[in-house]
Amino acid sequence: MKVKKIPMRMCIACHEMKPKKEMLRIVKPKEGEAFLDLTGKAAGRGAYICDSPDCIKKLKKGRLLNKVFSSQIPEEVYGRIEEAFFAGK
Repeated sequence: MKVKKIPMRMCIACHEMKPKKEMLRIVKPKEGEAFLDLTGKAAGRGAYICDSPDCIKKLKKGRLLNKVFSSQIPEEVYGRIEEAFFAGK
């Protein structure tokens, strides 16, 4: 029997490797603003973050998306990501 390989991704806040399905994906398309990708299939550059309140707070406090996507990410985007995360909890 063949064992299926589980794709792992690194959290941009705590740098822990976790299975892709347990993480949240944030996407930055070529045109437009970054957003939380709940499907995991949206086109664009993706970054992964743990499904934990601590990592979401670290994301906003350290403005980590600016570093990951090498561009200015507006404060509203961080607010929307935080809202979407805590609304789902």
